[in-house]
Amino acid sequence: MLYREAGQFKSTYAADQQIFPLRQDRVGMALLLVVAFLLVPAFGDQYWLEAILTPFLILSLAALGLNILTGYAGQLSLGTAAFMAVGAFMAYNAELRIPYMPSIGSFAIGGLCAAAVGLVFGLPSLRIKGLYLAVATLACQFFVLWAINRIGWLSNYSTSGVINAQRVEVLGYTVGTPAGRYLLTLSIVALMALAAKNLMRSETGRAFMAVRDMDVAASVIGIPMMKTKLLAFAVSSFYCGVAGALYVYCYLGNVEPEAFTLDLSFRVLFMIIIGGVGSILGSFLGAAFITLFPIFLNLGSKALENALGVEMSHAVVSNTEAIIFGGLIIFFLIVEPNGLARLWQILKEKLRLWPFPH
Repeated sequence: MLYREAGQFKSTYAADQQIFPLRQDRVGMALLLVVAFLLVPAFGDQYWLEAILTPFLILSLAALGLNILTGYAGQLSLGTAAFMAVGAFMAYNAELRIPYMPSIGSFAIGGLCAAAVGLVFGLPSLRIKGLYLAVATLACQFFVLWAINRIGWLSNYSTSGVINAQRVEVLGYTVGTPAGRYLLTLSIVALMALAAKNLMRSETGRAFMAVRDMDVAASVIGIPMMKTKLLAFAVSSFYCGVAGALYVYCYLGNVEPEAFTLDLSFRVLFMIIIGGVGSILGSFLGAAFITLFPIFLNLGSKALENALGVEMSHAVVSNTEAIIFGGLIIFFLIVEPNGLARLWQILKEKLRLWPFPH
């Protein structure tokens, strides 16, 4: 009943092809944005803004970048953390070495440098695919971390390799509060998510999906393989690079190369598997699940300790978290490969016909 389309007539192609064709979706998205931009900064405390919501948005952007490459273009990658590292360190160097460089400009330069690295390591996708391509992108992961540790210029010759993010300024205003960093991250993520949604609805996005579904058939109908695959790597790496820059400037404040290990790449991959491969919404749902689940697990373990009077060690909780994550990944791969986004879509379809059987 909540999603009935009765009375919602579309008389133009623009109305029929809009991102949210149902009025209920448009109203719901508007309310969500109002809550995110106005109510959360006003009433959220420092812990929620700094430790939960900001990293959730940054990881959502990284998952969105990987989803463009893996979910929409069908190119498996394990180098997400490497592209984030390139974006973080090059944004730091852009602001350090270019006079009067604005923070937003340094984020963009970090993303462009990550896109250039993605183009280089995307070249093997022209000849190999599947697990072989994943191994090639895995080489990117190790090479980037090796380069950051060996080339002192990238970390401004820091003996430990740690970089300290410069002060973030936007239009002359210093963004130094948790609410300010949250709003800056939210604004960038919202704009880039909208751009990704429109990109997937364009000719380029349809070419990505054609290559994903059957690259031979896509080549036969005239879609250029080299251009399409390399563009997918470039766009995906740009998103991951911007996420890496935000990871340093709006979340951690200082970072070392070991923060961008293979474990982070797997975490982002798990996000799109659980949230939904080939779905913009799935990137956010997967990031929310991966971010919030450990918190709920810790709260549950403490409640269980109080109820049973038995103290649970941190190792037990950590191992339980890994076991549940692994089980959920297997469950979604077998039962629902499209993840939480598909479950949300099924719920909406049922609501459109409720209370009538179907």
